[in-house]
Amino acid sequence: MRILVQASHPAHVHFFKHFIWEANKDGHDLKVISNKRPMVRELLERYDIDYKVVSEPADFIVLSQLRFTLGTYQVAKEFDPDVLLSVGGTSVAHASKFIRGRSIVFYDTEHATVQNSITYPFADRIYTPDCYQGDIGTNQIQYPGYQELAYLHPNRFTPDPTIRDLAGLGEDERFVILRLVSWEAIHDRGDSGFDNVKDVVRALEERGVRVLITSEAELPPELQDHRVGVPPDRIHDLMYYADLFIGESATMATESAVLGTPAVFVSSSRRGYTDELEEKYRLVFNFSDDDRQHHSLDKALSILEGYDPEVWDSRQERMLNDKLDTTEMMLQEILEAK
Repeated sequence: MRILVQASHPAHVHFFKHFIWEANKDGHDLKVISNKRPMVRELLERYDIDYKVVSEPADFIVLSQLRFTLGTYQVAKEFDPDVLLSVGGTSVAHASKFIRGRSIVFYDTEHATVQNSITYPFADRIYTPDCYQGDIGTNQIQYPGYQELAYLHPNRFTPDPTIRDLAGLGEDERFVILRLVSWEAIHDRGDSGFDNVKDVVRALEERGVRVLITSEAELPPELQDHRVGVPPDRIHDLMYYADLFIGESATMATESAVLGTPAVFVSSSRRGYTDELEEKYRLVFNFSDDDRQHHSLDKALSILEGYDPEVWDSRQERMLNDKLDTTEMMLQEILEAK
């Protein structure tokens, strides 16, 4: 098969990397395209994945999207793929209407209403976790899994304990990963998370844990030394060994949860998959109310004070027993079904 894969966010690189490696190994012809986002390009290069940048960023989101769609179409027209793959999928869904290839979109974010409204009607197939809240239509295919299990399922991921040395952590040092987002993505517009991150860091450190911050936004000067200093392809090793994740990213909260690390998700919006991970598996705890910083911090501190790794291992095992290896599903659905 001729397969075009689009990666426009770091999480998309993680999502598709095992599929790309397996499809290449099986002799399929793949072309990977991306935008000019630095972290996307760094990850593709670290994973030794050949790629082509198809558009330049613009000051306005709409113009950036139009450029990305045009660049996607131009490459697709020349490459003539059988299928075009993407997460979110707006550019792929639109470009596919002008070539012979079918568009296959993977997505899990219900509240991205504007993006979804201009994507879903044009996509040939849309794969969503079965906890997705909403009926998209006849082109929707549900599967029992999460996007994060494409690269963090035990079949795909083995944690490397050398990450402690790389991060400057002691052998038994307790630590928390704190994630801040920029709120600039289309699906993040209008949302918010913490009120005062310095208060969050202070409260966590008073419990004797080290706080490592990963942030899309600028940090206050007094928190600069808390920034995570490991390569981006090693962040999941760090998440595996953390005592807790707390942050504004639904993706990283879910990544932590499927790794067996308790996660506190702080955002004014919610997701079907983070809701399920709370209600069914008690691996994520969601806080979207007006006093979300206070309530989420209370929960985080209670987890740290009563931390028992056997509890989280047991919950993770139950979740994994219910869910599939998402990459394996992709390989079967795309390569075997054709």
